[in-house]
Amino acid sequence: MIDYQAILNTIYANVTQESDKGEIATYIPELSGVDPNRFGMHLKLISGEEFAVGDSEVGFSIQSISKVLTLAMAMSQVGSTIWERMDVEPSGNPFNHLSLLELEEGIPRNPLINSGAIVIADILVTQLKNPKADFLKYVQDITGDSSISYNLKVAQSEKETGFNNYAAANLLKSFDNLHNSVDDVLDFYFHQCSLEMSCSQIAKAFFMFANKGVCLRDVGRLTKTQAKRINAIMLTCGFYDEAGEFAFEVGLPGKSGVGGGIAASLPHEFSISVWAPGLNPQGNSKLGMLALEQFTTLTKQSIF
Repeated sequence: MIDYQAILNTIYANVTQESDKGEIATYIPELSGVDPNRFGMHLKLISGEEFAVGDSEVGFSIQSISKVLTLAMAMSQVGSTIWERMDVEPSGNPFNHLSLLELEEGIPRNPLINSGAIVIADILVTQLKNPKADFLKYVQDITGDSSISYNLKVAQSEKETGFNNYAAANLLKSFDNLHNSVDDVLDFYFHQCSLEMSCSQIAKAFFMFANKGVCLRDVGRLTKTQAKRINAIMLTCGFYDEAGEFAFEVGLPGKSGVGGGIAASLPHEFSISVWAPGLNPQGNSKLGMLALEQFTTLTKQSIF
């Protein structure tokens, strides 16, 4: 029997002593004021048990972690036709690079880089009557938590400074891989990234990726095959040009966000989320990566 709480306590003691906590993301002005000393971790087992440490109930901007949730929603809406508009290969590049997108004629390498997530946003804008409200309700439903909401200041901050995303969307449009207006798609995209959730809420949202597509409320949101596909994409593409390092060190499917969060799952076992706002040079949570490496090492639980 694994003593998960003792392990989380050990990790908390270890990582909070680190002097180098990484750098806060400042290119989105609303994120720049976050306390770099924040640290939270939440584990949810398939059996229903939960374990937590630190600031696990404090909300933060989940940013690119939301890309996994929009992907799941889009797959439930349109199925495998998604792959006609993007690939499933690791990019090997930072999340916001545009060179491959132009070289490969508007087909994003995968749905977890910015350009791919913008195409997913375009799909949802087409499919949903009220995209922002419908996506928010989807997240509230899979977590069973109606308190989850957008941080409108963060969304506005991204809208005012997201020039690279405007460039990506216009490039996609030029290759006819964006079917709605750039402004409508990016308005939805900036809002999805501004979702404010705690580690506890994120672990609940990612429960379905550990549970064959069945969410916390015992509702099938994805087929088993779709859940498998999403886990595979998280493993190979969830950390941009550091995906190999995360697989090597941690060994779980996961997704990071520049708000300092990381969500991960071990199919048939658990979902887990960690938050530490300071980022490493690749844009992933420095202490979050360290915490999850220690978690899989101490529990001896990973996909490998």
